[in-house]
Amino acid sequence: VQEQMGTLSTRMQESMTGITVVKSFSREEHEIEKFEMENEIWFDRRYSTIQVWANYWPYFTFALAVSVFLILWFGAPQVFDGTISVGSLFAMIWYALMLRGPAQRLGFLVSLAATAGASASRIFEIVDMPAEVNEYPGARNINDMKGEVVFDDVSFHYGEGKNIVENLKFHVRAGQSIALVGPTGSGKSTIINLLPRFYEPTEGSVTVDGIDLRDIKLNNLRRNVGAVMQDIFLFSTTIRDNIRYGAPNAKESEIVTVAKAANAHEFILAFADQYDTVVGERGVSLSGGQKQRIAIARALLRNPAILLLDDSTSSVDIATEYQIQEALSILMENRTTFIIAHRLTTLKNADQILVLDNGRIAESGNHDELLLRDGLYAEIY
Repeated sequence: VQEQMGTLSTRMQESMTGITVVKSFSREEHEIEKFEMENEIWFDRRYSTIQVWANYWPYFTFALAVSVFLILWFGAPQVFDGTISVGSLFAMIWYALMLRGPAQRLGFLVSLAATAGASASRIFEIVDMPAEVNEYPGARNINDMKGEVVFDDVSFHYGEGKNIVENLKFHVRAGQSIALVGPTGSGKSTIINLLPRFYEPTEGSVTVDGIDLRDIKLNNLRRNVGAVMQDIFLFSTTIRDNIRYGAPNAKESEIVTVAKAANAHEFILAFADQYDTVVGERGVSLSGGQKQRIAIARALLRNPAILLLDDSTSSVDIATEYQIQEALSILMENRTTFIIAHRLTTLKNADQILVLDNGRIAESGNHDELLLRDGLYAEIY
């Protein structure tokens, strides 16, 4: 029953989260049918447990009545014989009746224990699952991270699958901006995810300031890496709390500064509650561009040594993108920045461009150099 309730909840959550897609494709009846199917399975299992209770409860009452009958059957003749008194006989009957309450509670406890056991097994299945990325013994903190990044013959694959990226070798000096460009599935986002150790290289090593990422404490590493990913997630709280999520002690002036830098300040002031505006679940009350600008401000407030921008301007118009790029050009100074963008205007000012193809670096250089080579970058351009 507990397992099926989990399946039922998942089905309902998925339908509610994707309600816009469901409505746009007129699939409400289909989703209701899927829910009803899972609900019927839950009902059948629950009905079976109720039947067990329905069967055993009369048996228990019958057993109690039989016990009283047996006491009277064997005790009454002894009362007539004078072996025992009438008081003793009724005392025995009373003792038997007194057992009813504890026995009932014991039955309930057994049922609750079974339910708790089923829930606990599901919880511990997740809790005991080995972590994909572990903190290595002897890992240490870096107090003043500069942001020099080296990928040394790095390869990565999921499980037993083929390599997503293969034999990556490149060096990024502290403060440089690196643009990653290439066809879909070429490994751009994988590189971004390797830096904060969301993934672990299957071969080779990634170093920051000459130290292998595996020798840096995870919390320390991720405090020094700010990220704005493709899938923007905002919490159901105020705009202010979302911006300062990575720096909870930030001052109001600092929040406003990064909001202005991300070109978010003006639209925030347009709301009635301004920075106290509650954005709703996953930022549902904001547009895609507004969410991305809030996410950029959130990342900038961390003041990280390494900044990761994974297609972070994909949902803004050209004018807004230009304004964001102007602000980012100032804030990216002395900060190593990895940028994934499909608009080549975003890539032109990068210190170095890595052109990826099938998980390998096909070309590298700046915008002008790559155009002169007339290779993959020129073709994309």
